[in-house]
Amino acid sequence: MKKQLGIAGIAALVVAGTVTVVPAQAVTYGTPTIALSTSYLSGAVGGVGDQTVAVTVAQSGADVSALTVSASASSKASVAGTGDVTVTGSGAVRQLAVTARGRGYTDLTVKVTGLGGKSATRTLSYAASAAVRNPSDARYLSGASDSSAAVDVGGGYTVVADDESNVLRLYDRARSAAPVRTWDFSSQLGVTKEVDIEGATRIGDTVYWTGSLGNNKDGEYKAPRNTVFTTTLSGSGASTQLAYGRSYKQLRDDLVAWDKANGNRYGFAAGTAAGEAPKQIDGFNVEGLEFAPGSTTTAYLGFRAPLAPAVPGGKALLVPVTNFDKVLSSGAKAVFGSGVELDLGGLAVRDIRKNAADQYLILAGSWAADDNSDPYALYQWDGVPGHAPVKRADLPTTDPGGWEAIVEVPDLSLPGARVQLITDNGSADLYGDGVEAKDLTHPEWKKSRAAWFTLN
Repeated sequence: MKKQLGIAGIAALVVAGTVTVVPAQAVTYGTPTIALSTSYLSGAVGGVGDQTVAVTVAQSGADVSALTVSASASSKASVAGTGDVTVTGSGAVRQLAVTARGRGYTDLTVKVTGLGGKSATRTLSYAASAAVRNPSDARYLSGASDSSAAVDVGGGYTVVADDESNVLRLYDRARSAAPVRTWDFSSQLGVTKEVDIEGATRIGDTVYWTGSLGNNKDGEYKAPRNTVFTTTLSGSGASTQLAYGRSYKQLRDDLVAWDKANGNRYGFAAGTAAGEAPKQIDGFNVEGLEFAPGSTTTAYLGFRAPLAPAVPGGKALLVPVTNFDKVLSSGAKAVFGSGVELDLGGLAVRDIRKNAADQYLILAGSWAADDNSDPYALYQWDGVPGHAPVKRADLPTTDPGGWEAIVEVPDLSLPGARVQLITDNGSADLYGDGVEAKDLTHPEWKKSRAAWFTLN
């Protein structure tokens, strides 16, 4: 009678009371493999909930739980060193997090060590931006740096526009992360250059977007900027989808004609003339869009420039488009109401947003082009022409970038109401190398900041 036993890799063959020991066949392990979900990662000094990297590992012949993943600094440890990298998880996919030690760039070597003494490595290029005020309230939206407008889509998510492209990006508002999904409507809009999206608002499932309508920074007319368009929203939260609706490409022309017919009060013809930069006190640049109280037809266009009248200490300007729904749905020529002039302490409209109760917040900032150090403030308004807005908060100006978008308006009657704002970091030197964020080579290093503020 024969009986075979497998014990610790040794086969014991029992035959007629004798034991013959036969060596088991040696296990051959393949070379481990390692893959990173991204080769470029951005964090922030003091950042809370910074982005992580998924590390996928495998080795033929081995239980994946027996593989170990580690990381070491291979260049500038003053930015992030070996001890600043944490790897969690034990399965095929591990999560790697980096705690920034200082501002700048460094390369990290990520290594998987398998059985049989075999290993494999990958390089993770890491960039860390400077610390900001109240880092616990800050989240970083990567993939673009020039965020310019945002619309809440429910479930803790927002769609964000970028004024350097026609790409709309869906983000989780609570996380520092890359976009969940993106949409580029350039082909449907019939453009190859940026629309320079600067304002957005939502009525039901329709989201309205507007370009700046102004010249480019060199004072040249670029037709794509004279575009307003709609998208149709379906789903919500992480499942949000957008579909292209319709566009209108003559709103700037309509505004100039209207102002001429009313004595050139706001200087729109002069502000749109060849050679005129848009971001000057008497320039022409739209940055806000929101519907009037209780209306789904009349929308306010909020101007970064001009001030009204265009002198220091002038008032911010809103122009009502009384048939804005028809402008987009049927291409009707725009009809305007009287300009609304608001005292925002010499500042202009950078965004305007209301809630379901018709409580408005106006994000006020400078009309100037290089304005990162200029003041910003939030004003509450009831949306009624002739009624004065009230300042609710001053915003910090020492952090990189300029405040550019309001995600949604909370109930402003509640004490301690908090609002989330997003920056345009396009001209910011995020990593201390003198390179503006919009010119960074890797989109993973481009980012805007979303931050929460409590209203006084």
